[in-house]
Amino acid sequence: MRVSQILNPTLREVPAEAEVVSHQLLVRAGLIRKSAAGIYTYLPLGLRVLRKIEQIVREEMDAKGGQEVLLPIIQPAELWRESGRWDLYGQELMRLNDRHNREFCLGPTHEEIITDLVRGEIRSYKQLPLLLYQIQNKYRDERRPRFGLMRGREFIMKDLYSFDRDEAGLAESYKKMYDAYTRIFTRCGLSFRPVEADAGAIGGTGGTHEFMVLAESGEAAVVYCPDCDYAANVEKAECKPAPAAVDAPAEAYRSVDTPGTKTIEQVAEFLGVAKSELVKSLLYQGDDKLFLILVRGDREINEIKVNNALGPFINLQLAGPEAVLEKLGCEPGYVGPIGAPKDLTVVADLEVPLMAKAVCGANAEDKHYVDAVPAQDFRIDQVLDLRMVEAGEPCPKCGSPLQEARGIEVGQVFKLGTKYSKALNAVFLDENGAEHPCVMGCYGIGVSRTMAAAIEQNNDKDGIIWPIPIAPYHVIVVPVNMKDDQVRETGEALYQELLKLGVEAVLDDRDERPGVKFKDADLVGYPLRVTVGSKTLANGEVELRDRKTGEVQLVKVEELAGRIQGMIREALGVK
Repeated sequence: MRVSQILNPTLREVPAEAEVVSHQLLVRAGLIRKSAAGIYTYLPLGLRVLRKIEQIVREEMDAKGGQEVLLPIIQPAELWRESGRWDLYGQELMRLNDRHNREFCLGPTHEEIITDLVRGEIRSYKQLPLLLYQIQNKYRDERRPRFGLMRGREFIMKDLYSFDRDEAGLAESYKKMYDAYTRIFTRCGLSFRPVEADAGAIGGTGGTHEFMVLAESGEAAVVYCPDCDYAANVEKAECKPAPAAVDAPAEAYRSVDTPGTKTIEQVAEFLGVAKSELVKSLLYQGDDKLFLILVRGDREINEIKVNNALGPFINLQLAGPEAVLEKLGCEPGYVGPIGAPKDLTVVADLEVPLMAKAVCGANAEDKHYVDAVPAQDFRIDQVLDLRMVEAGEPCPKCGSPLQEARGIEVGQVFKLGTKYSKALNAVFLDENGAEHPCVMGCYGIGVSRTMAAAIEQNNDKDGIIWPIPIAPYHVIVVPVNMKDDQVRETGEALYQELLKLGVEAVLDDRDERPGVKFKDADLVGYPLRVTVGSKTLANGEVELRDRKTGEVQLVKVEELAGRIQGMIREALGVK
C-alpha cells in the first residue's frame, strides 16, 4: 500500500477528551474516530489490526475444536426473563421496543441466545461436547464511557460457549480455552497474567479467570505471588486474617465523647490509637435488605465479596443517612455493632473477632465505645472474608508476600455449570435415556480492547510500538526525497520486492519532508522502517531501523528484502 492512498489522518496534538495513552495514540495515529460517546469508527489501519487479532483468535479457537457461528445482536426480552437477567443486569442493558411494542435488548453477551439455540438442536449425549463461538459487536450502556476502546458502549468481542455432559467435561473444555487464551495473547506479543476473578453479571457457580495485560495505566489492580502461581484480581483475592498486635483491655468497654469525629482517621487521631484498633461499621442495603458490615479500621470493604456472600443483589449500596438514622438512631460516622437492633444482620470480616480490643461507634452522636472485645461484646451473625487484599499480605497458597500490579482485562473464562441450561431447559439424554441439563462454560476476549491494551503496553513518546504479529503493516519504506530519481526508484523497487516475498509493506510516496515521514512512521508504529537516502545509496546501502529498540543497521540493497522476510517470519513463528 502507498501512504498517499491510505486514509490515515495523523494528528500532532493530543485530543482533549483522550485520558489514556491508547486513546490518545489511536486517534493521533489515525486508527479510529469518535462517532458518539463510547462509539468509534475504525479507519483502515485500525481495522487491519483488529482483523489480525481476530485471525489469531480464530486459529486458536478452531485448533481447540471451536465452530464459528454468528448470533443476532438484537435479542428478545423473553429469553433474558427466562434466565432471570432482564432485571438483574441493570441499566447497562440497552433495551428497545419494536413497532409492535415487543421488548428486545442489544446483546452485551450471548448466554441466553446460544442456550436457546442448543436446547432446540441438541438431543443426545453423542452430540456433546460442543464448542460454539462468534466474533461480533457487543453493546453495554456504560454510565460513563471513557478511555477510548477500553470502556466503550459498542465493542468487538469473541465469545465461545461450551456444552458438556458433566463437570469433568467442563473442566476439560475450560482447560482447552485457558490454554488457547495463553497462546492467543502470547502470539499477540503481549505480557499478560491469568488471575482468579469474580464472575459478575455472567454468574455461574464454578471458577473464573481473567487474562490481564500488565500495564501501569491498567484500571484493575491484581495481586500475585512471586514464589508460586497464585494471582487474583484484588476484588477476588482471598485474605488471610491477621490479628492486630494489641493487648486485651484491662476494663470493660465504655462510652467516650468524640465530638465531630466521623471518619476513621479523625477518630484514630482524636483517641491517639492506630486505625487497626478501630472497627469500621457500615450499613449496607442490598435491594430491600439491610446489613451492618464490620471490618478493621485500616481495611477496605470489598463490595464484590459482600454481594457474592450475601446476595446476589440487583443493587447493593451504602445506606443513605436517612436509613441509618431510622435504623440505628445516629448519623453515619457513629455507627457500631453494640446494641444494634435484633432484626439487623451483623456480618464481620474474618479479622474482627480476632481483635483483642477495639474502638467502635456507639450509635449516638459524638460518641464511641473504647476497649470493646469483639468476640464477646459484639453480636456477630456471620463471619466472612469481606475485605480488599493489600500488597505485602501473605499469599493464601504459600505465605510469601503478595505483590501488586496494574492490569487491563482482555479476556475471561467462566465455568457456568447449569445456571443457564436449567433456566432455559437445555437438556440432553444420556446412554440410559435419562435427561440432564448441559454443563456450560463461556469464554470471552475483548478484541477491540486487546488492540488498546497492546498500545498501553507498547508505546513511547513518539507513538505506538506494535508487536509484529498485530501491526497494521510490518515495514514502511521511506524514500527521503521523491524528486531524486535514484532514491525514488530504489524505494519503489524495494517495496515491490518485499511484496513479492509476502512481506506486508507500505511505501511512503508522499512529497513531504523526511521529518514528517519519520514522525508519522513512529506515530503509527510500523515495526520496521527502511530509509532510502542518497548518502547511503552511494555505498549501495539503505538504513533498516527497528521501531522497538531504535537500532539502526546499514544493509546492502540487494540483501534487504531477504533479511526483512527472515525477521518477520521469525517474529511470527513461521519456519
